[in-house]
Amino acid sequence: MEMPRGALIDHRPWLAAGIAMALAFWVLSDSALGGVYLMALKGGSVAVLAAYALARSSGRNARLIALVMAIGAAGDVGIELRTELGGGLFLISHLVAIALYLSNRRAQTSGSQKGAAVALLVGVPLLAWLLSRDPLAVTYAAALAAMAATAWLSRFSRYHVGIGALLFVASDLLIFARLGNALEYRIAEWLIWPLYYAGQFLIVTGVVRTLRTDHQA
Repeated sequence: MEMPRGALIDHRPWLAAGIAMALAFWVLSDSALGGVYLMALKGGSVAVLAAYALARSSGRNARLIALVMAIGAAGDVGIELRTELGGGLFLISHLVAIALYLSNRRAQTSGSQKGAAVALLVGVPLLAWLLSRDPLAVTYAAALAAMAATAWLSRFSRYHVGIGALLFVASDLLIFARLGNALEYRIAEWLIWPLYYAGQFLIVTGVVRTLRTDHQA
């Protein structure tokens, strides 16, 4: 049974609001706008993705992806206050995402798909070390890599959730490169946020799309 068109339109404002706040934060991040307002835009743009997930679906999986987004929103605010606080919150969000993806494993995976997951598990922490030389960054990168690997092997669309997880990885690798002075600060600053937000957007919409398909079936 196909969803009525009106029901879909009713929930688009959550995504539109998130995109609008994300763009506003990106454009205004170098302005004289107060830090509290920027943090509200930054955290709010991901928080509404959590609201979108709960509005569009129900059940354990919907609550888990909403929790991933909610903790991510807290991490977005926390990292503006202290890097370790934000990193700790994002690590927790990755652990919740891993639990979601492991409970939604794909029934069959090819050798190349498993190889890609192994490459993520090994390559991401290694790159984090080479870029930052920071043991804490490597610890975080191990959780990030596991999140991306399990997303890639999950039953959720690789064109949405899989690619979204890879964009998240790319964003964090740029953070490591900035911390290790391997990339010019201004270039990193302009790339990190759009890659991160596009990743979160693709992840939540991809998971919700699968859950909606399950419900309609």
